[in-house]
Amino acid sequence: MRGSKRALVVVDMPFGSYEASKEQAFMSAARVLKETGCGAIKVEGGRRLADTIHFLTQRGVPVMGHVGLTPQSINTIGSFRAQGREEKDWAPIEDDARAVADAGAFSIVIEAVAEPLARRITQQVPIPTIGIGASSACDGQILVLEDMLGLSPRVPKFVKRYGDIGPGIEAAVAGYAKDVRSRAFPGADHVYAMKKPVNS
Repeated sequence: MRGSKRALVVVDMPFGSYEASKEQAFMSAARVLKETGCGAIKVEGGRRLADTIHFLTQRGVPVMGHVGLTPQSINTIGSFRAQGREEKDWAPIEDDARAVADAGAFSIVIEAVAEPLARRITQQVPIPTIGIGASSACDGQILVLEDMLGLSPRVPKFVKRYGDIGPGIEAAVAGYAKDVRSRAFPGADHVYAMKKPVNS
């Protein structure tokens, strides 16, 4: 938040901080909003979280939803695979998006779904959709900074790298470690000498 001037900062609620009950979700969200000063929170899940989203928004907590691939549920889903690649699988994801919107969320993240489904959801819901691996049909986009800058060794198909600074960082750290071990750093240029006495 200290580095944010105009951006809406949304905190992704950690797994286990909102699933047990609506009341748990509110207490967790209230703490996050108070301690961080962020503008909103994000929760993963559609229909199963609709009551919780409604409960939160009725109590003044701005909520962003998240449907499609939900990484916090990976143990249930089974793998990080794209969703909705067959039309027969669309209905539950569409229902999730509508439920999140109807519950009062101000926006929905759509992750790793087929382009036609992302387009259809964006047309169906009255709130902005934010895509991450869901095509330019969405109203906005997310790209993880580490992935974008080339800091992640493996990235999903939907990532476009806009830089490759990882190798440069690795080389810099290795050079620093080598100089410290050999005592080449800090050298004479990097330490403070004694002040010369002033003639009285």
